[in-house]
Amino acid sequence: MIVSHEVTNATTDRQQLDKMAKQAKKILKTKTLKVVADAGYYEGNAIAECYAADITALVPKTDTTNRKAKGQYTKADFTYDAKRNEYVCPAGERLRYRSDSVEKGKLLWVYVRSGCSSCTLQKHCTTAMEKRLKRWEHEDILENADVELKKNPLAMRQRKALVEHPFGTLKNGMGATHFLTTRLPSVKAEMSLHILAYNMKRAIKVLGTEKIIDALQPA
Repeated sequence: MIVSHEVTNATTDRQQLDKMAKQAKKILKTKTLKVVADAGYYEGNAIAECYAADITALVPKTDTTNRKAKGQYTKADFTYDAKRNEYVCPAGERLRYRSDSVEKGKLLWVYVRSGCSSCTLQKHCTTAMEKRLKRWEHEDILENADVELKKNPLAMRQRKALVEHPFGTLKNGMGATHFLTTRLPSVKAEMSLHILAYNMKRAIKVLGTEKIIDALQPA
């Protein structure tokens, strides 16, 4: 069943996760909620907002740098030592905190290791004389979310089985033309009708016509 939906003209899904999760949590009237989304929804602030609202967000993180494909280390290959507030590189050397940086409104901590030119692993790490890593001030939330996802290895497979089915059914019902209206308010109204029809057909399929009719009768 589809409990909440939204039509948006945003070019990506990255800003939608916490918004839709909070809507679903409110509609379901539950104190906690677990949501599963694909990698297109991964965004640090959105995931942090979910956990602040008692919503467990299972979203796989993607490496957008293409470093792994080139045989180079990614940030995941560096271990964060929370006690010392340092990173440990694959060679066992430590990157120590040096300064703060603000990028796109996020406070980042900068960690640096000098003398990388003498390291035998340098070609897999950096072409510079020193290695730099940046850590978001709330990155511990993202790390905990990643641990939670690894505890649920079947989550993404279940997501495909549960979520892709409604999309396929809706598209099939809409036909080749998809939306018949234009402009965002009209498309939102049209989508709401599609969702209503889907949920009604789904409820009838699961419960049967008689139970649905009985449930609709006035008390």
